[in-house]
Amino acid sequence: MPDLQAVIFDWGGTLTRWHDVDFHAESLALAQAVVNADHDPEEITARLHAAGDVVWGRSRDHQQSSTIADLFTEAGLEHEPDLLAAYYEFWEPHTATDPECRDMFTELRAMGLKIGVLSNTIWPRAWHVKFFQRDGVYDLIDGDVYTSEIEWTKPSPEAFGAAMAAVGVSDPGACVYVGDRLFDDIWGAHNAGLKAIHIPLSTIPANQVGHTEGSPDAVVHSLAEIPAAVAGLA
Repeated sequence: MPDLQAVIFDWGGTLTRWHDVDFHAESLALAQAVVNADHDPEEITARLHAAGDVVWGRSRDHQQSSTIADLFTEAGLEHEPDLLAAYYEFWEPHTATDPECRDMFTELRAMGLKIGVLSNTIWPRAWHVKFFQRDGVYDLIDGDVYTSEIEWTKPSPEAFGAAMAAVGVSDPGACVYVGDRLFDDIWGAHNAGLKAIHIPLSTIPANQVGHTEGSPDAVVHSLAEIPAAVAGLA
């Protein structure tokens, strides 16, 4: 496919199927890692929940990346990373790679295309890699970028540039981005010069919707439809 060189994917809600999440329960799980705090559990949980809103608000409004450690700092709490097991276990059921993913990746590679991942996340790289390895698809990924390890989040052009660099492609016009969010993924990809495919299977919370909705170059309703959609953009 001479006009295209790479397809780069969002993770949550794209390579995984969308799950509605109880964010209060998430905060309770995070609270298990708090140390040296004299606050009652309800206050700790409330602080962590509010900190999550701030951290993701920075991503949405300023494309500023964060880590799990930044979330605890924003909450004014100390934590021990070795005590994050409850938080990891809370999220693990929501991390399953879509069963259609491996065949779809294989088909794109047979078309001569590189495969990339760019995910807005506060989790460490090791967690994401472990999920992909667990589900038997990491060997097909040529480059992956998690915003916890760079300065920016989507829709910043710098974030997309980091993902392109990870797969070894310099021309944004030779890349297609696939994602479930019209702001972060579709508008962001177009703003960075990439083509964009929307997979509209997620229920995006209102406080995560950005200021602009992009208009995708193609729309699919399953991962299996992506190779044909990509071929149509070449």
